[in-house]
Amino acid sequence: MENKTDILEIMKKNETYYSEHKIMPTEDQKKAKMLCYEYNQTSPMEDEKRKKILKKLFGTCHELTFIEPDFHCDYGFNIHTHGLTFINYNCVILDTSPVDIGAGTFIGPGTCIACAGHAIHPIQRAEGIGYSKPVTIGEKVWIGANVTVCGGVHIGNSSIIGGGSVVTKDIPDNVVAAGNPCKVIREITEDDLIEKGRVIGM
Repeated sequence: MENKTDILEIMKKNETYYSEHKIMPTEDQKKAKMLCYEYNQTSPMEDEKRKKILKKLFGTCHELTFIEPDFHCDYGFNIHTHGLTFINYNCVILDTSPVDIGAGTFIGPGTCIACAGHAIHPIQRAEGIGYSKPVTIGEKVWIGANVTVCGGVHIGNSSIIGGGSVVTKDIPDNVVAAGNPCKVIREITEDDLIEKGRVIGM
């Protein structure tokens, strides 16, 4: 059986792995739960306190990372933000593998990003055997409300995921995709630009 250091190194790799739940590092999970609890008790005016907590929680936390409580994650150290990131209310990230979030990404309320899964065969599932796959979200992505992003998925740069979608496969760059399972609807084009005269303040 691997020791804790070996398990953590496996968890941090951008590769699929299988494990028994009883060998997963529970102390790290408890630490993440406490930091999430602390974060979720903060006042909307406590911006600096929120930043400090996120820097303790995440593996990589860009200065322009903003998350509305409530927020929950499994470990935290596997979550990496690489630029401006806004995550709206009630987001859950099951980061048993790395979750990379590109700069300029907006994640809608009620979103669940789930790297973790359970064995398909009921005997192995009852024995606590599961798997984990990394998730990569590109730059300038907009994920709508109540979206589920499954492990192993890559969402391409500048793409939009429609509200309520379940993303089970990779989504290419610069498209609108939606549905269960999530599928590409169309490309984003210059025709999608809003006329400046119709935007307040412009």
